[in-house]
Amino acid sequence: MPVLAIKGGVVFPHLFSPILVTTKRSRQLIDDVLAQEGEPKFLAAVTQKPNTPEDARAQDIYSIGCAAIILKMFRSPDGNAMRLLLSGVERIRIKEIIKEEPYLVARVEVLKEPEVDPENMEAQALKRGITEALLEIAKDSPSLAEEQVTMAASVEDLGRFGDIAATLINLSVENRQRILEAIDPIERLRILLPLVDREAEIMRLSQKIRDNVKEEIDKGQREYFLREQLKAIQKELGIGEGQEIAELREKLEKAELPERARAAAERELARLETIPSVSPEYTVSRNYLEWLLSLPWNQRTEDNLDMTHARRVLDEDHYDLERVKRRILEFLAVRSLRKDAKGSILCFVGPPGVGKTSLGKSIARAMGRKFIRISLGGIRDEAEIRGHRRTYVGAIPGRIISAIRDAGTKNPVFMMDEIDKLGADFRGDPASALLEVLDPEQNHEFSDHYLEVPFDLSEVFFITTANTVATIPPPLLDRMEIIEIEGYIEEDKLRIAKDYLIKRETEATGLSDYSVVFPERVLRKIIREYTRESGVRELSRRINAVLRRVAVDVSEGRIKNRTIRITEHRLREYLGPPVYYSEMAEMRGKPGVATGLVWTPFGGDVVFIESEKVPGSKKLIITGQLGEVMRESCEIALTLLRARAKKLGIPEDFYDKSDIHIHVPSGAVPKDGPSAGITIFASLVSLFTERPLDPTVAMTGEITLTGKILPVGGIKEKVVAAARAGVRKVLLPRWNLARDTEEIPEHIRRKLEFVPLDEVDDALGHIFLAQGDGG
Repeated sequence: MPVLAIKGGVVFPHLFSPILVTTKRSRQLIDDVLAQEGEPKFLAAVTQKPNTPEDARAQDIYSIGCAAIILKMFRSPDGNAMRLLLSGVERIRIKEIIKEEPYLVARVEVLKEPEVDPENMEAQALKRGITEALLEIAKDSPSLAEEQVTMAASVEDLGRFGDIAATLINLSVENRQRILEAIDPIERLRILLPLVDREAEIMRLSQKIRDNVKEEIDKGQREYFLREQLKAIQKELGIGEGQEIAELREKLEKAELPERARAAAERELARLETIPSVSPEYTVSRNYLEWLLSLPWNQRTEDNLDMTHARRVLDEDHYDLERVKRRILEFLAVRSLRKDAKGSILCFVGPPGVGKTSLGKSIARAMGRKFIRISLGGIRDEAEIRGHRRTYVGAIPGRIISAIRDAGTKNPVFMMDEIDKLGADFRGDPASALLEVLDPEQNHEFSDHYLEVPFDLSEVFFITTANTVATIPPPLLDRMEIIEIEGYIEEDKLRIAKDYLIKRETEATGLSDYSVVFPERVLRKIIREYTRESGVRELSRRINAVLRRVAVDVSEGRIKNRTIRITEHRLREYLGPPVYYSEMAEMRGKPGVATGLVWTPFGGDVVFIESEKVPGSKKLIITGQLGEVMRESCEIALTLLRARAKKLGIPEDFYDKSDIHIHVPSGAVPKDGPSAGITIFASLVSLFTERPLDPTVAMTGEITLTGKILPVGGIKEKVVAAARAGVRKVLLPRWNLARDTEEIPEHIRRKLEFVPLDEVDDALGHIFLAQGDGG
């Protein structure tokens, strides 16, 4: 017989099978069979194995197929396809392929089914189970009618019943081939029953899903009609949900939202239309839409890139701070050359009261941008930065997005105050959340948990402030450009008071119509005797206190002149007795007292280290709440003094008959670090040589047992504090003098004399009073 390879189908005996023939080999086979004389036209219909070529070979077909007769043939108009109607006759097995070209021809044998007793109980049970499953499928299947199942069940021949049942349901080619290969009718029914049951179960589940979907659709349609009626009523009344949604849709159409934000807004608006206005979800959804529509997605202010204007504004608002002003001018210059330059992230570090926060306002004014400020001090919840997810009751965006909305522009000057005072607890780490905000490579897609849509922060000019970088996490610090702002000396404060503070506080106290004159000596007295700080905040308060008392006198009629001169007598009357006194003057002429320089988180400071001897035996007493490192510096200084006692003219047994007490004043303040080593040594030398030290000579540096002086940190802050306190000469480690003094402002360097130190001996020629003996 010629062998017709059928792809994707199985021909069963005694059943009709429509077949589509497309390959050239198969078309030639059909033509040759139909050209044979006589009737009927036989061929072997054999199923082709999966994943085999179109032109099947011997190895590509199953060995068991069906002998079939060609009943009808229809050829396509182009002649490239044939439609056949085959009638299966008997199962056959291919014994041998005797020809492969131009198509397969095989020697086959007919497979006879074994006879089955119609009364066989297993056969009857299998037939009944298959029939019931088919009837269940027919209830819900549009492609299977109950009449077809009834007609199949009326066939008494069990083998033919199995073949018919296999064609009534949707089975895979592999499963149909298994049924064809089952020669025993009972075995055929055993294979068929679980397949029919599985199809029935699938049909049950499909029907259940359809019922559920229909129920939801019916419910949705009912709600839709009710909502449409409600909208119509509200429209007639001119109130209600319909008008609100229409307004939101109008805003959405006018808003210039990015693609992702617009998609989120449209999705939420469509959801809002399905929510009853009395539902809590309606308010949540509406608030979210209002937030999306109120953000300045594309609104920006035009930068004022006039360098002359920017310099004038910065000079008007702040005295000195040349490095900061230069950095702002650099940013404007780059912006003028490249419009798409990313926003900068600056961190102003300095003691309180030096103008870090007010500098941000000046920058915004110079650039013509909006200014917004948030304080990060004490924030412990990450949601303060990133916002809350909308699943929480009362959820709102974080402070970043809220401030941007308030500014109404996407490129403001954004100041984050006190970034060094962030906290962290079980609610998250705000510092980690700020990493994305303050990274120019990431913040163009800042994601707030509430919005769930990225917002571009790359055009924002971020400024942060801190008193110290020590408590800022290193990853966050790495993303910022640090600009240190040192404290002010007396001359700086005098200039700031004259040019800025007096005018501002005069307006604040309502004395703008009066001319209040502060002579220079009065201002110096306020600075020296009523304030002690790195910045000018306390100085501003003291001037304000004076002006408030003047306002009282004016209101009560005691002062009638338009020009009011503040005298020293009037100053004491207004502010009371001096709060601070000059420690320099108090310390003059006292052996054992040395002037040292220390660093604090609020800037540098001057400290006087005192030492005293009392009768005793080799006891070292250390007070002033000193840390372990500073205590070790005291022990090193004492050992070094004993080692050099003879060279310094000190009795070598001085320690055998004495107890030595070293004290650092301000005992309530913890102190630590090695930089006071040279100061402690100078104090001990002064004590045992009984030669007073010059209090206007300050020093800093770590000492070793061999007398070497090692470099220390915080030089700039210490030198500024020395100038502020009236020090004339500063002794520094040579390495620090070569590296760190360039950071000190020029006007402060001109005011001081610097002495480089390599060993402790280098200091002895500079620390004693001129009228004393030389060291």
